[in-house]
Amino acid sequence: MTTLDYAIVAIYLVSLLGLGVFFRSQKNSKDYFLGGRTLGWPALALSVMATQLSAISFISAPAFVGLREGGGLIWLSYELALPLAVIIMLWRLLPTLHAAGVVSVYDYLERRFTRSTRLLISFVFQLSRSFATAIMIYAISLILQGTMGLSQWHSLVAIGVITLVYSAMGGMKAVVYGDAIQMALIVMGAGLCLWAGLDAAGGWANVFANVDGERLMAVNTESAGLTHSDFGLLPMIFGGVILYASYYGCDQSEAQRSLSAQSVGDLRKMLLTVAFCRFPITLLYCLAGLVIGTVVMSTPAIRAQIPVESPDWMIPIFIVNYLPAGIVGLLLVAIMGAAMSSLSSAINSLSAVTVEDIQRLRKTPFSNTEYLRNAKIAGVGWGLVTLILSFYAGDIAPTVIEAINKIGSVFYGPVLATFIAGIHLTRISGKAANIGLITGVLVNVAFWLSGSPIFWFWWNLIGFVVTLGVGVIASQRFPNDTDGENNLTSVIGINRTTALLLASWSVVLCVICLFVPDAVLSLR
Repeated sequence: MTTLDYAIVAIYLVSLLGLGVFFRSQKNSKDYFLGGRTLGWPALALSVMATQLSAISFISAPAFVGLREGGGLIWLSYELALPLAVIIMLWRLLPTLHAAGVVSVYDYLERRFTRSTRLLISFVFQLSRSFATAIMIYAISLILQGTMGLSQWHSLVAIGVITLVYSAMGGMKAVVYGDAIQMALIVMGAGLCLWAGLDAAGGWANVFANVDGERLMAVNTESAGLTHSDFGLLPMIFGGVILYASYYGCDQSEAQRSLSAQSVGDLRKMLLTVAFCRFPITLLYCLAGLVIGTVVMSTPAIRAQIPVESPDWMIPIFIVNYLPAGIVGLLLVAIMGAAMSSLSSAINSLSAVTVEDIQRLRKTPFSNTEYLRNAKIAGVGWGLVTLILSFYAGDIAPTVIEAINKIGSVFYGPVLATFIAGIHLTRISGKAANIGLITGVLVNVAFWLSGSPIFWFWWNLIGFVVTLGVGVIASQRFPNDTDGENNLTSVIGINRTTALLLASWSVVLCVICLFVPDAVLSLR
């Protein structure tokens, strides 16, 4: 890297600190964690996508497509279930949580079930989110080591401290507007990598002539994911619907954006934007991976710089070797920005859940001043926890992005089932819901620890069905005999036309992915 590159990185980091200072004034919990519900849906949509389509996606999705053994455009099948999941989220889930006026989505579970249900599922969220965030930070530290020559310790601190400061000072507004900027940077970065890759490869014709044909398969219709076969169409659809509905609807790190929307109408616009815009951005990542992977595989000197067991190094190595001064700095800013987006979102949501949990256990609520002080302390505390965990992040899957989704798949199904039971099945009691949640998680943990041949994407559906089924059965022994707020208002946020449009978009994506290999091979 040159002086110009370092200057670009420094200017960006200082700007983020300025963002935190600009939004540092908050009056209460809703100001700090929900932006006072004054945030517009375009910024919220960009923030949602920035958190999900983060630096991990930017480096790991292309690595999966271009280098990972057994990888390729099959990664696109991750996107097929999202429009269907949005139907579930808009049907009653997120509009009901928004109407409840909660800061933490788990507040709803205490109102509907019991405090133990809220604390249990809150613990599940904090456990899974802190580990997933630690893995993400670890992955980004590898990028900074490869591009800037920093040690692991220095790279972790460079990411963590800046993020802690601006997110703790500025709250949700700083997080959302920072995310919006970072989303623009990450898309620009992916486009620059694709352009540079095509230039290095000599154009699309040379890429199509040299690419491994197996990497062009975007949908696997031959595998059901029951015998260690990855990314079959059935698990990607059925498991994917549960994964996305739970992540966007019940995971505080994403659902907090929905709670921040000004109205259910804005919430609907935000989710529809995500449903229709995610695939083009993911396609951009995948095409960049296909092109750069072809360049790397045909250039032994570059291939030798990438560890065989760590394909995630592909993008950083490519950036350093093929991009000019200034552009390297811009791309590094894009990567760091996306990493900070994910980290700031995780810290903000973890602190929201923690402070709300503590407040529920107190006899008297915090004053506004006490609440904001404790929220910032909790944010710093969780930031330090995730940074410490990141030093010990191990190898869970061939690429980091798979590792994060694999961890989530243990919990996503049981968590979604608990919320669905709370909103739709009034006869299920808090004790029955707790039994179902614990059973669903333990079943998925057993699949993982036993080395079961069932592809982990199925865990989402399995955990969902087990949790809901056990909850219904347990309610026969522990019936719901309480009144209180069990009949909370249920709000519908979608009509038949919108649902049909989303389902049609999912079908269109399947058709596109099915015909990708034939379309590319016809150009050879």
